[in-house]
Amino acid sequence: MELPAVNLKSRFPGSPKEPPTLEAGEAILLVHWLLTTWGCIVFSGPYAWANFTILALGVWAVAQRDSVDAISMFLGGLVVTVFLDVIHISIFYPRAGLSDTVRFSAGMAILSLLLKPFSCCLVYHMYRERGGELLLHTGFLGPSQDRSAYQTIASPEVPADPESRGSIPQGY
Repeated sequence: MELPAVNLKSRFPGSPKEPPTLEAGEAILLVHWLLTTWGCIVFSGPYAWANFTILALGVWAVAQRDSVDAISMFLGGLVVTVFLDVIHISIFYPRAGLSDTVRFSAGMAILSLLLKPFSCCLVYHMYRERGGELLLHTGFLGPSQDRSAYQTIASPEVPADPESRGSIPQGY
């Protein structure tokens, strides 16, 4: 018996309502949206464009829970924004006249940067759950384990007729 595609428990009168749960992708979006909003007080312009664009990809990845493309683009964007945030913060960090607001905003941008590798690990786990595969092949580090498609050179195939082995020379 198949389960219904829609949860019908909460539609019946008198059934207890389950509290809404916050999933990992939604929590990542909420935290990074809040920290990016606070970080934009000081780091506006390219910092805001890069981070809010990636958060929009995150909304797409949360909305389409079965899409590998959405979650892979969100993961790739998070990785890219780690490097972009380092560049933005190092170039545009104010050196003089730091008020409390500027220090708070810079601290939230730095905290967002520090949390992004952890977020990348969580998003990568969600990517693997959706059926994504690691696209980097590390064949240069060692031999591949899958050799089923290749014929080995050491054991050539023996002809079925034992009398015809030596009679016909093979040309190369």
